[in-house]
Amino acid sequence: MFYADGHVDVHYENARLRADHVAYDSETQVITARGNVQLDFMTQHVEAEDARYELRMGRGTFHHVRATFALQRRPLPTLLVSPNPLYVEAQEVERIDDQTYELHKSWLTVCDPGRPTWKFYAPSATVRLQKSVHLENGNFRVLSVPILYLPYATFPAEKKRDSGFMIPDPGHSSQKGYVIGEAFYWAPLDWMDTTVGGDYYSLRGWSQKGELRMRPWEGARLETSYFGVIDRGLEQQNAPPLKQGGHDFHFGFAGPLPDGWRLVADLNQLSSLTFRLAFAETFTQAVNSEVRDTAFLTNNFRGFSANIAALSYQNFLSATPQSTITLRTAPEGRFSSVDQAPLPQIPLYFSFDVFTGAVHKGEAVTPFITPGFVTRSEYAPSVTLPLHWGPWLGVTPSFTVRSTYYGGQLQNGEFDAHGFFRTTEEVSVDLRPPTIERVWGGPDTKWKHVIEPDIVYRYVTGVDDFQRTIRFDEDETLTDTNEVEYGITQRLYRRGNTGEAEELVSWRLAQKYFFDPTFGGVLVAGQRNVFQTLDALTPFAFSVQPENFSPIVSDLRITPGKRFDTQLRIDYDPKRNQMTAIGTLAKLKPYKESFITLAQFSTINLPTPASQNPPGFHFVGRSEQLRALAGYGDLNRRGWNAAVGVSYDFTQGAFQNQVAELSYNGACCGLGFEYRRFSFGTIRNENRFGVVFRVANLGSVGNLRRQEKIF
Repeated sequence: MFYADGHVDVHYENARLRADHVAYDSETQVITARGNVQLDFMTQHVEAEDARYELRMGRGTFHHVRATFALQRRPLPTLLVSPNPLYVEAQEVERIDDQTYELHKSWLTVCDPGRPTWKFYAPSATVRLQKSVHLENGNFRVLSVPILYLPYATFPAEKKRDSGFMIPDPGHSSQKGYVIGEAFYWAPLDWMDTTVGGDYYSLRGWSQKGELRMRPWEGARLETSYFGVIDRGLEQQNAPPLKQGGHDFHFGFAGPLPDGWRLVADLNQLSSLTFRLAFAETFTQAVNSEVRDTAFLTNNFRGFSANIAALSYQNFLSATPQSTITLRTAPEGRFSSVDQAPLPQIPLYFSFDVFTGAVHKGEAVTPFITPGFVTRSEYAPSVTLPLHWGPWLGVTPSFTVRSTYYGGQLQNGEFDAHGFFRTTEEVSVDLRPPTIERVWGGPDTKWKHVIEPDIVYRYVTGVDDFQRTIRFDEDETLTDTNEVEYGITQRLYRRGNTGEAEELVSWRLAQKYFFDPTFGGVLVAGQRNVFQTLDALTPFAFSVQPENFSPIVSDLRITPGKRFDTQLRIDYDPKRNQMTAIGTLAKLKPYKESFITLAQFSTINLPTPASQNPPGFHFVGRSEQLRALAGYGDLNRRGWNAAVGVSYDFTQGAFQNQVAELSYNGACCGLGFEYRRFSFGTIRNENRFGVVFRVANLGSVGNLRRQEKIF
């Protein structure tokens, strides 16, 4: 036995033990220490009144303990991260090994131990560093007041995920009543986890939700989610409750396969638009009336591309009564090539695009429906000859023959199973006049202004059967045309000391002139016409009668660095002297952590045939909506954070969505509040309140998760 008194300092491998009095047994390599005992190992620091410590095994028992353990959590959008260590006080601590401590009659926190805002108390707890913290028969206290009893709880420590029940989520809304939610999280493997749970609505019923995430192999990702509601119904005056329940399902996969193949799937199912409007968590989700399904297998090799795909599109035209239009392309096989020159000495490039498959269309308004599988095949070879006369002029003519076979046609509003061929000849000439540019500036900063004119002539003929072609997708909006598109693009660049040039401003003006304003006689005067050549210029419909000139399209983008990003788009009709469409998208960060986002669109609506309008349709000459969000900081940022946002429909003269968020985050915890209002006519008129208490490095309690976004 060896004895030492005073400032005793013992070093053994990576461990260091200090105390006032030490007794050491050389045979068992056991240290018995008393008075100001301190053990340091890596990022672990333990202080105690007395201890028994085994040097060889690293085990020990400590009494009247104060300890700190450094935790490094990966930042997440919903996690408040603090650099503070985990602070522990306990009557007794057993050190099992280098990474495991068992605590008895202890409390834990990441706050200032002198005045902790929150702490966990537990008669028995286990700390597994870099893994998890387990509590038994513990409770959560705020300002020393017990708030939540925890018979058994697990919290992640650093990166490892643990399975178990989540902390319940309380809430309240005017239409759902009091809300309480619970979920179970299961992470059986490093590359897979799943969450299954539900919410109880005191006024409506209950919801089910589930999520599965997998990374089965390198580069592969699988995510699936489900949300459903069993609804007792929305109370109505002098009428039975209006049930709005349903479900929303999503499945996504993307990953590489052997031999250069890649599989991508994005599948969605929505029971009704009413369900989405009534129960969606955010305004952006609620107003999305489209459901898209995409699955394809692709392989690109030596300039060729082979694809097998299945596509589906469903658009809910109205919620009550529900009317939809469904388009499906499944299955479809496609084989194509990029432009390739067989003879390197001759700049003559050939390409092709060939596909075959089955299509389907069904709509509830007309109503009209085709058989489940209508054949559609197409072969389209192209030849391109780029010509250049020095750096001043470039002319690129191209010629395409497009032969398409349809296994059915439209006759007197009904499906006719007699197939037909449509063969078109398409010519385009792309003319690139000289580009004008000027460079100026000093030794530190250079500026460059570029003016790029362009002229494109297009001629399409052979669409003699437009009226009998069923509109399965945009391919069937091809028409005869004889047109020229002309435009000019201006760009402003800046190059600093770093040597990298950045585009600050771009502004494009474009217009089309139609030599044949009837597009081969298919234009119908007095109603909206949507053709492929019109949509290529602007997504906003403008053609209601034969006109030679299209609107002038102005697209201005200003992106001076990371603090300012805006786009202003205007479609101007010079004949009527009016703007047919206006769109503004802006992201501003004017000061430090402040932000402003804005989305505004105003368009003139064109009439459609009465037979194509859903029940209860009321034509409005103009649509205009505004979405704005302004705030400071982020929900997980230290200090005060706030955000306010609105969605306003000028046509209806009503707010559709309003949101206000306020939060404060300290060094070890944070508190946030949210008010959100939804207004969707008779379907949903709801005030919802959210609150969250964030515990640094561990998680949160409440029903407020993410900050509102516009785009």
